[in-house]
Amino acid sequence: MRSDLIKKGVDRTPHKALLKSLGITDSEMEKPFIAVVCAASDYVPGHSHLHEISQCVKDGIRNAGGVPFEFFTIGVCDGLAMNHKGMRYSLASRELIADSIEVMLTAHPLDGAVFIPNCDKIVPGMIMAAARLNLPSVFVSGGPMKAGCVQGRRVGYNEIYEAIGKYSDGEIGDEVLKDYENNACPTCGSCSGMYTANSMNCLTEAIGLALPFNGTEPAVNSARRRIAKEAGERIVELYKQDIKAKDILTKDNMINALATDMAIGASSNTVLHLLAIAHEAKIDITLEDIDKVSRRVPQLAKLNPASDVFIEDLNAAGGIQTVLKELSRIGAVNTDVITVTGTQKERTDKAKDADGIVVHKAESPIRKDGGIAILTGNLAENGAVVKQGAVKPEMMSTICTAKVFDGEQAAVDAILGGVIQPGDVVVIRYEGPKGGPGMPEMLAPTAAIVGKGLDGSVALITDGRFSGASRGAAVGHVSPEAAEGGLIAFVEDGDKIRIDIPERKIQLLVDETELDRRREKGILPPKELDGYLKRYARSVTSSNTGAVFSD
Repeated sequence: MRSDLIKKGVDRTPHKALLKSLGITDSEMEKPFIAVVCAASDYVPGHSHLHEISQCVKDGIRNAGGVPFEFFTIGVCDGLAMNHKGMRYSLASRELIADSIEVMLTAHPLDGAVFIPNCDKIVPGMIMAAARLNLPSVFVSGGPMKAGCVQGRRVGYNEIYEAIGKYSDGEIGDEVLKDYENNACPTCGSCSGMYTANSMNCLTEAIGLALPFNGTEPAVNSARRRIAKEAGERIVELYKQDIKAKDILTKDNMINALATDMAIGASSNTVLHLLAIAHEAKIDITLEDIDKVSRRVPQLAKLNPASDVFIEDLNAAGGIQTVLKELSRIGAVNTDVITVTGTQKERTDKAKDADGIVVHKAESPIRKDGGIAILTGNLAENGAVVKQGAVKPEMMSTICTAKVFDGEQAAVDAILGGVIQPGDVVVIRYEGPKGGPGMPEMLAPTAAIVGKGLDGSVALITDGRFSGASRGAAVGHVSPEAAEGGLIAFVEDGDKIRIDIPERKIQLLVDETELDRRREKGILPPKELDGYLKRYARSVTSSNTGAVFSD
């Protein structure tokens, strides 16, 4: 047992004395010690109920003959952090989460770990820690929120931001806006569409680190508590079988996750996080690999914000195991790989068949390629990311006129103020990993474009990133970023930009002589920073490598 480092031998008597001060008995000293790594907090809706989920996990561990030890991590709610300085800490928190778990589980060596995340950066931060520590590991999320209902229509979190655009146009009034405020987020849990949190929880299931339905079973359902108990029981069995995190975190399982990502039209943020997880697990995956998967895997599901289908609907249709089953039918995934509960084939054999409505058959997909595309060109020599499954057909190939903003808020003001017109492309720069710093999400400008009814005629390009709730012709993760001298730093108002998603191209249509003249002016000086963001900006790498810390 790894925990023998603190409980075996005469020289460990001081350690055992401390453990007994916690109430640990002699019989418990002979059992596996299991960490329960919980991200509960009182004001993050996705995490407000995780104390209860954690208790179920601990019950399961005890049922199976283990001894649970719970500790907590930080977690940023992207919704509460949106549109102010706090959003710069969201992606940056991922590295802190991984580091803090490493500290706790190295200083206090235990025999396995159950990870309880729910929202955006907490999921990948915990997976990165699991890869780094390579203990027997199981993940169980808090589950998704139920869809809201406003004016007789089911809605998700993104529709609140879109309502602001309608409000600014006088299309809706105070009463309707208040209805959104009161009813769009009706329960605890991660927000109800295929946003980043639910995307990552679904992909954790596809990777094999979580039990079936981990990504889709609603937070308020009793089945969520049963999954948590089963996860607690399962970790003890994984300990006995000596199956560790990196036995499951293989390239085949990561490719399965990427294929699932494409099939469900997941958040573009998954690209950042899967690259970071692969880096931590020493698995060679690049943007080029991601685009290859995108080109060969069809999109089988289209969920909110791209449609009025919600995570709870995917759950009722069979969840991620049904998606994997349909992908395996066409050879798009490898089901011989192991998971925390047998092989992926053993899991998919028990899954429902695709219903052809929520989960399309491979012969009649929503798209013949995946929900995410990687673009390259002179404006993004190292790549850019677009959630093509949420782009209107008329914006898949377009030439737009640039209107340039050195930061998000100025762009939002311009959109809501009527400055942005059909045929424009909003360029928001100096919002990348270093330039932001922290690569803040930009739900407000994308939702304002949709709310203004411009998502069929206006694009957005940024070296920052988007919320999983964003939709429209929104191209993010532009690399190199402006702060590192990427071409996006030298775009000017009135420039023409060609976006061709089917051809995977993004091109600034300005001749090289003019660009050389602009480069001579240089880029904006770095922002004055202090505290963690100063250290983060100094250490973080580009988005095309997952925005991880440099070694």
